[in-house]
Amino acid sequence: MAKKLNKKTMKCNTPQKSPNPKKKRVVKACEGGKEKIIHYGAAGYGHNISSAARKSFRARHKCDQKNSKLGARYWACKDW
Repeated sequence: MAKKLNKKTMKCNTPQKSPNPKKKRVVKACEGGKEKIIHYGAAGYGHNISSAARKSFRARHKCDQKNSKLGARYWACKDW
């Protein structure tokens, strides 16, 4: 079981390694007075950071569209 995160001690909008074994990263997203813990990134995948892979990822996740900070898509696009 993953350890519990303390939302009060986490900094806003600062990604870190996730304690959840199924996810790579976690962030306390803060926007418009709201706070939310977001886990994102599949842990089982390797690293393919070629320009073609990045372009495909950005197209697949629609990274060019405006996203809310309270969603995993925003952080997946921003963190890569």
